[in-house]
Amino acid sequence: MNTADSSGAAGVGVEIDDVQSGALRPRPVPYEGKFIFLRVDDRHAGRALLRRLLPVTAGGLPSVDPSQDAWVAVAFTYQGLRALGVPQESLDSFPRAFREGMAARAELIGDVGESAPDHWETPFGTGDVHIALSALSSNAAQLDKELEQARLAFQDTPGVQVIWQQEVHQLPTGRTTFGFRDGISHPNIEGVGLPGSNSQEVPIKAGEFILGYPDETGSLPPMPSPDVLGRNGTYVAVRKIHTDVAAWRRYLRANTSSAEEVALLAAKMVGRWPSGAPLTLTPEHDDAELGADPHRNNDFLYRENDDRGFRCPAGAHIRRNNPRDATIIGDARMHRLIRRGTTYGPPLPEGVLEDDGADRGLVGVFIGAHLERQFEFIKAEWVNDGNFIGYPGEKDPVAGHHDGTGSATIPEKPVRRRLRNLPSFVVTRGGEYCFLPGLRALRWLADLED
Repeated sequence: MNTADSSGAAGVGVEIDDVQSGALRPRPVPYEGKFIFLRVDDRHAGRALLRRLLPVTAGGLPSVDPSQDAWVAVAFTYQGLRALGVPQESLDSFPRAFREGMAARAELIGDVGESAPDHWETPFGTGDVHIALSALSSNAAQLDKELEQARLAFQDTPGVQVIWQQEVHQLPTGRTTFGFRDGISHPNIEGVGLPGSNSQEVPIKAGEFILGYPDETGSLPPMPSPDVLGRNGTYVAVRKIHTDVAAWRRYLRANTSSAEEVALLAAKMVGRWPSGAPLTLTPEHDDAELGADPHRNNDFLYRENDDRGFRCPAGAHIRRNNPRDATIIGDARMHRLIRRGTTYGPPLPEGVLEDDGADRGLVGVFIGAHLERQFEFIKAEWVNDGNFIGYPGEKDPVAGHHDGTGSATIPEKPVRRRLRNLPSFVVTRGGEYCFLPGLRALRWLADLED
């Protein structure tokens, strides 16, 4: 089993070959992908499917040849592990949040109103999602090759049903439906051997992301039993998010008087310019060259140059979700996530201010070893509250749940600006908590006996 050590980090090497590629790799650019949900109606059939999927489930580091870099990942909900016949003792060893599932914890994480589970797309939140397959590649041909092998596995397995599919892809603009470059930030994880996107970030302990290794507390995170099941696994929050691009554009237009002001206000709400250039490094204007440079577009901290948020507001989307070294209540390193956003649906044509009825948005994947103090904490405390930055009651201006009365503060001199009457620009269409096991654990699941 190969291990990898982070450059300059004196930490325990991670058994990288046993970790599914879907856990640690940054999303390729460009990308094509697909998510497939399956229901297991017969545990023996489910185990047979896993045996067929094992040869196509990737582990380890990316290929040195980007054209050959594609991977299939296999994850399970709590109900899926039950459907496979995992012993109750093992099921009980999983954390409460995972056992309950995302729908049961919707109010805690801000999925209320139009985003509440009652309005979710079937089969999210029904208990029917048992296995979640995801496939990503930098090109369509390689993706089709990987998917064909996975498709043969489940099509030849009676007793396992495909119940949901979603294609994702990079838009021709290379940006999200809101018009911003995405997939920029990736943590520097100790012992993994993949460089983070911010050279100034002190490596984060591997146990924040992968089970079986010390985390930032110096302890091993709680791990499901037996050891072969938990080690080198992680938890994944999968969410389908609809983006109301027309509402976003209308709000920007209504609160500015020129195209230049529209661009600046949007950047202040997001924390980056559309090119991906961060406000912290270029506060007055967009810089496409900086935004396109992976060695510079995420290489910054907040405390020394922008602790008060005059460049990038403390309440901006990217700063809320990763405060880095900024002065906040709490320790940001305890809540770091791997985020992987993928776009679905067509773009809204440029300049259109009315919704065209098309479904568009992103499928977000949020990865960490602690569901409650990572994904759920960020959603509850950082996205949908502002106490940690001294703005109680304020929410993430882009991703927060607003009802048309939301507000956001933009520090300015001599007088700060307060955005008012914010609507919700995103709507949750569904979500699931999944466990992404290591490859040895996949074999253990496939070899379960009654």
